[in-house]
Amino acid sequence: MNNVKAGQPTPMIPDTNSAKIISKLFEHADIRLNGDRPWDMQIHDPAFFQKMFATWELGIGESYMDGDWDCEQLDEFFFRVTSHDLEQTVVGPAKIGFFLEILRQKLFNLQSRKRAFQVGEQHYDIGNDLFEKMLDSSMTYTCGYWPKAENLEQAQLHKLDLIFRKLELKPGERLLDIGCGWGGLARHAAQHYQAEVVGITVSKEQQKLAQARCAGLPVTIELIDYRELTGQFDKIVSVGMFEAVGAKNYDEYFDGVDRLLKADGLFLLHTIGNYETEKKRDVWLDKYIFPNGHLPSAKEITYALEGKFLIQDWHNFGQDYDRTLMAWWDNFDRAWPQLKDKYGERFYRMWKYFILSSAGFFRSGQGQLWQLVLSKRGHNTTYRSVR
Repeated sequence: MNNVKAGQPTPMIPDTNSAKIISKLFEHADIRLNGDRPWDMQIHDPAFFQKMFATWELGIGESYMDGDWDCEQLDEFFFRVTSHDLEQTVVGPAKIGFFLEILRQKLFNLQSRKRAFQVGEQHYDIGNDLFEKMLDSSMTYTCGYWPKAENLEQAQLHKLDLIFRKLELKPGERLLDIGCGWGGLARHAAQHYQAEVVGITVSKEQQKLAQARCAGLPVTIELIDYRELTGQFDKIVSVGMFEAVGAKNYDEYFDGVDRLLKADGLFLLHTIGNYETEKKRDVWLDKYIFPNGHLPSAKEITYALEGKFLIQDWHNFGQDYDRTLMAWWDNFDRAWPQLKDKYGERFYRMWKYFILSSAGFFRSGQGQLWQLVLSKRGHNTTYRSVR
């Protein structure tokens, strides 16, 4: 790698077809190559152009990890990229890979039982020390709720209380937490709402820490796929897990919730949403961050819910995810001197790319955050939405 060192001149943009095409595409999003604005790309190695031209989003992500380019405000760069839907302009060799990936996701169930634990192993098991330093004290790894919050800690506490108010959670009720993370929601429900909680995760590291954090409370944390669950629950909640279910499994997922939820119970689904039905997953994100993920559209969710559940409430606060991600980035960047010997510089660039590109995704409105409150038709009391 012949990256430009500090103080050396920035290399000229090569006079090649791939460089010309890519430069023109970025102009549509008001991004200049080697420009002087905070969201402009600074090209350090011309290898970037061939990498992006060959594999598109995978190429641009990997070339960033390789140090081929930089950007002063990566979140603003991606805000412009996603606002202008540059993925729709894919050209060159990447176009073949684009359609092959669409075909792969159409033909195969990438979120089957056999593959269910991959995201736990690849993402959530990388190190509890990283997440402890990046997240708030509850270790809530989902969007906070910011209308009255002044910091991340308050935003996550307000989000947890919002969930339990929406669920009308009462003392002594049995609550199922599908995708319990490090146990923050389960612990809060047991401590402050006197609920009995069963939490499930596909991450061994999450299970171990969640069990320790919930010790002495009426909380059980199980390492199990949602399809293996049995029992009956007064209330069910799933926060930030539905993105790993996959559209091919939505019927099975909601059938399972229907089977587990009591007739008069409530189910709250908290999930990232896409403003349109995505044809394929971002290949870079799938390879390096969240394998086998799929962001649902409103159309996909409502289609899967038809004939199964009543939608009592649908709440979108996607803009709050931008602020949550920027708070995570500040925490991570501040803690990096304590983490760098374990994780290394390439991980730092990967993680920076992940968090700040996600912030741009939500800032643009392409990414949304939905909370749905669902019930069976047997729910015999009037439901009133809360905020």
